[in-house]
Order: sequence, then structure tokens, then C-alpha cells
Amino acid sequence: MKFVLLLCVVVAAVVAEEQYTDKYDNIDLDEILSNKRLLEAYVNCVMERGKCTPEGKELKDHLQEAIENGCKKCTDNQQKGAQKVIDHLIKNELATWRELAAKYDPTGAWRKKYEDRAREAGIIIPDD
Repeated sequence: MKFVLLLCVVVAAVVAEEQYTDKYDNIDLDEILSNKRLLEAYVNCVMERGKCTPEGKELKDHLQEAIENGCKKCTDNQQKGAQKVIDHLIKNELATWRELAAKYDPTGAWRKKYEDRAREAGIIIPDD
């Protein structure tokens, strides 16, 4: 019986480690996306041109991995939030989206996937 309990604890610990922290899951993305100054501060953080808030540092620390693995370690809120941010950037801040994609996806392997998903959501992406 003790072995089964220990196994359950170990499995729970492994599962918990496989997700990013949910500490910032309730951040108000609408406020950030609707405020150019706030959005620019986060972009500057992840582009390594400015200071990072604690949540900005958390984002920067995991952004590359999250892009490459399709946000596999993201919580449900983080997956929804990531899609919301990506769609917003593609639709409203295309230059910023392209700058971030150039840094974090230089081969374009993941950019196409995210842009195709945005197109499926009805977002028109102008050609260069």
C-alpha cells in the first residue's frame, strides 16, 4: 500500500513539473494588449532590450521552448492566452509579430503553423 501511495506522489510530482507555473495565469491580457506602452514593455523584455517584470521574465525564460513544443507545458489558461496574444499581434501588431518570430523562430518552422491558425480564425495577413 505504501508503494502505491509513493508511486502516486511521484507521478503527481512529474506531472506538476511538466507544466509551467500557473502563478501568472490570471494576468489581464486584454489590458496589456490594449495598452501600447505595456505591450511594448513586454516586447522589449522578451527581445532583451529592456527590463523585465517578474511575469515578463517568466515569459522570456520559457518562450522559446513553448513556441517549439506548441505550448505543451502550458496550462489551459496559458494556451488560450498564447493564442490570444499571437492572434492580436498578427492582426494588430504585424511588425512586432515578425520581429518576435525572427528572434524566436528564425527558420520559420513554427511561424507558419501559428499564422495558418490565425488565418483559420479569419485574420487576414498581408503579404510583404
